[in-house]
Amino acid sequence: MNSTTRVPPAEVTGLKGALVRRMSIKTLGKVPTAVGVYWHNPKVLMTSFRMGGKVQQWDACDEQLKSFAHMAVASMIGCSWCLDYNYFQAHNENLDLDKAREVPRWHTSDAFTTLEREVMAYAEAMSQTPPAVTDEMSARLLDQLGAAALVELTAVIAFANLTTRTNVAFGIESDGFAQACGLKPLSQPAAARS
Repeated sequence: MNSTTRVPPAEVTGLKGALVRRMSIKTLGKVPTAVGVYWHNPKVLMTSFRMGGKVQQWDACDEQLKSFAHMAVASMIGCSWCLDYNYFQAHNENLDLDKAREVPRWHTSDAFTTLEREVMAYAEAMSQTPPAVTDEMSARLLDQLGAAALVELTAVIAFANLTTRTNVAFGIESDGFAQACGLKPLSQPAAARS
């Protein structure tokens, strides 16, 4: 659960703030800590909301693959907020929760198909500095998903990097969405990979 953020959350006030609070409570059950942090610059918050909303409307790539990719990025970067939120979203979208809870240890879990593993490996390769995506990775995914889905998956992973890295930089941690739904805790990653 959240302790202390690097930018203290602001009180979400005003007419626009009332709308943001109402929308957050309706969709998440509460106003996340992140909203208060971003409220210091409402233009950034609203742009982030709009971008996230647009990303959720894309439909060329399987939702479960996109969810696993985002969670793999969050696990690699260390964003407990994104892991928690995406697990919560997997529940809300009726995705495979047994697999979703295993994403933090996907390297050692036997829960995933070959394609799901390739997607998560691609997500991690994209998230390294510098990116480590290979021609072979891209070719395998292009062959299995098609161009439209691969473009969408790549953009989802890029968006995941934006959100996870921003949250980690701000010190934003899990708000307990999955726990509030009674979901099993996420699996813990296996020992450090080489």
